[in-house]
Amino acid sequence: MDLGLAGRTAVVCSSTGGIGEAIARALAAEGADTVVCGRRGDRAQEIAASLPSALGVEADLLAEDGPAALVAATVDRFGPPDVLVLNGPGPRQGPAHDLDVADADGALEALLRPHLRLVALCLPAMRERGWGRILAVGSSGVAAPLPNMALSNIGRAALAGYLKTLAGEVAAAGITVNMVLPGRIETERLAAVDTANAERTGRTVAEVRQSSTATIPAGRYGRPEEFAAVAAFLCGAPASYITGTAVRCDGGLVRHL
Repeated sequence: MDLGLAGRTAVVCSSTGGIGEAIARALAAEGADTVVCGRRGDRAQEIAASLPSALGVEADLLAEDGPAALVAATVDRFGPPDVLVLNGPGPRQGPAHDLDVADADGALEALLRPHLRLVALCLPAMRERGWGRILAVGSSGVAAPLPNMALSNIGRAALAGYLKTLAGEVAAAGITVNMVLPGRIETERLAAVDTANAERTGRTVAEVRQSSTATIPAGRYGRPEEFAAVAAFLCGAPASYITGTAVRCDGGLVRHL
């Protein structure tokens, strides 16, 4: 299937590893001019050098000027973004009963505010061209809040509410807005979560992985490239009638439709 991304400009946030890197590589393989970014500027440039047409940018999206600097670098090299993939590291684990207002503010600062800034910077040019794709990497916690992940549940649910509202406002302009929700995808982040769970519960990491795998109907953790294939499709031309939707790629982990 031709996703119609050749010559399009795609910005993939937090793409120096894990799911973000896999999405950047999938979009580049479809012919998109791809911007790889993250706090590890050397890694961003290394990944970009391995792609057909790409730019590596060191970017701290939590800094006040981080989103604007990223978009400016993109426009300078390729022009305004056609595709914006919102992604970022998750907050610390922990239960809801221990949270205070500062914790909640931190979750919103990390998981909502930089994405609001990026959308505000990219949306005008998408409207002008009558075509755009905004896709956020969420979490299965958006569909079913995860235990001991209160901050992630709060921040990602807020982002989902914003994006669902935005989708209805920009659909007629040819812009789609969606989320794709990972379950347990084999990344460094998931390895850290498994290690933390092992330490918290007094089990080995192998025991935690075995217990986690037992909850997944597919019987295994997902691969980043499997997740990236779903993301790439949602960024493509054939997905033009899909908007305001959260698509799960979780091996059946969440048990409701």
